Amino acid sequence: MRVLFFARHFMYFRNFESAIELLARNGASVHLVADREEGHGGLELVRRLSDSYEAISFGYAPDCEKDTWTVLARKLRLGIDAFRFCGSIYDSMPVLRERAYERAPLLALWLMTLPARRMSAWILRVLEAAIPRFATLDRFIAEHRADVVLVTPLIDIGSEQLDHLRSAKRLGVPTALCVWSWDHLSSKALLREFPDRLFVWNDTQREEAVSMHLVPEGRVIVTGAQCFDKWFDRKPSVSREEFSRLVGLPTSVPYLLYVCSALFKGSPSEADFVKRWVSLVRGSGDGKVAGVPILIRPHPQRLYEWSHNDLDGFRDVVLAGNNPLTTETRNSYFDALHYCIGVVGLNTSALVEASIADHPVHTILLPEFRGNQKGTLHFQYLMTVGGGMLHVAQDVESHLHQLSDTIHSRTNNKNRGFVDAFIRPFGRDKQSTPIFVAAVERLASEGERPKEKASRWASLLRPVVSGLRTLTETTWGKPLVMNPYMARKHRARVARKRDKEKARRVKRRARVQRVIKEASRRFVGRMRDSLFLALKGLMRAVRKIFLTRNGSNNSSR
Repeated sequence: MRVLFFARHFMYFRNFESAIELLARNGASVHLVADREEGHGGLELVRRLSDSYEAISFGYAPDCEKDTWTVLARKLRLGIDAFRFCGSIYDSMPVLRERAYERAPLLALWLMTLPARRMSAWILRVLEAAIPRFATLDRFIAEHRADVVLVTPLIDIGSEQLDHLRSAKRLGVPTALCVWSWDHLSSKALLREFPDRLFVWNDTQREEAVSMHLVPEGRVIVTGAQCFDKWFDRKPSVSREEFSRLVGLPTSVPYLLYVCSALFKGSPSEADFVKRWVSLVRGSGDGKVAGVPILIRPHPQRLYEWSHNDLDGFRDVVLAGNNPLTTETRNSYFDALHYCIGVVGLNTSALVEASIADHPVHTILLPEFRGNQKGTLHFQYLMTVGGGMLHVAQDVESHLHQLSDTIHSRTNNKNRGFVDAFIRPFGRDKQSTPIFVAAVERLASEGERPKEKASRWASLLRPVVSGLRTLTETTWGKPLVMNPYMARKHRARVARKRDKEKARRVKRRARVQRVIKEASRRFVGRMRDSLFLALKGLMRAVRKIFLTRNGSNNSSR
């Protein structure tokens, strides 16, 4: 069996590592393909897989950026995807809506203001479907002679992976979308072309796929969350005392673990909040809460926030932890979860992993982070699925009280129901990876699909999209694809840059003026001193001459 697995970049294979390894052990040939490069360790991940298994190889997808249709295709897709967030369900989720609107072209934003939104969205979809396929992608998939094509995440806003899916379907290759994370079906773009299978974690995601994306129920396969299998039945690599000593915490008492999040772009600094949170904990009236050691794990995507945040002023507070991609870093991450007394965070998958470790999981709802918490659908699942596993506080006082209960061992864990419903729906003791791999193998064994043909609208509208492409390439046609939100942000950035430059010029001018003033003061002072000394010397010389002459006159008499 030959598997062709597309991902946006290599880091996306992190959540499918166990499945890729099992496919290789079962005799499948797996070629991992990334659409673009990234710098978060994904390349090292696929190299390690390739070195460990001869059946695993990796490479990059063909570059379609130079194709003349690329810009128009992306702009139309950004516009189509923005229509999803017009719905009333996203009225309480402004961050998700604004993120989509920021990328949409002006034409799509104008169509959203019209009464018939569904008709407008349908027109954009029809136009986008009429864009020709990329011949380079067709050749790439055909050359690999794949028995099945897997794609992840596919539903990014404006995703170019839709071309991969279409090429595979037109060539008759069985296709599947592998859902990458717990938030993707609720916070990303809508599926508008369905693969043969959609692999989801649980019944919650199945309902999202059917009700939100209108995927036929027979195509949705629940496999469990294979990405979390590595945390079940795992044993700590060192003792608690040794781990505490390694990270720099006291070995005599248990610690509290804070896990940072990958917040939306433009969110307040979580590092600043964590410092405030530590201050609140240290100021608690409960002695055990005030003195509890704290381990903070920064998020790999927001390490820059900690470059100017100093924790030296707090006793027994340590910042430590790396992206868990290797055996060593995973052991460290698991040990941190295993030995802590409780976990605190805003909204991150580490909270899900903490529920597997079966420790109390806490969060505090804050107005400045509302868009990252209640402003998303997937955050609600932590509070509802399987009875919910989060201990949620509405204010600081309630949060400290909950932490006190946890530290004094009075907290009742709520993790089991959530884990059984959200992570391992087929039973806590049944791994998800073999179920996922079996579903892939079944799909590949079904054989080649009938080659899908382009819709009749595609050939009829080809001249229209050709004209639209030509139009958008002209100077007077560019406003159709320009975005006022992005233009406004660009103007704001330019204004900020101009203001900063002006402030720097004023600062430089003031500094120069200070230097000149100081130099002038010193020069005047030195000239005054020199003149005084010169006058003093002159007076001495005159006095000496006067005395000499008077002496000569007296002697002559």
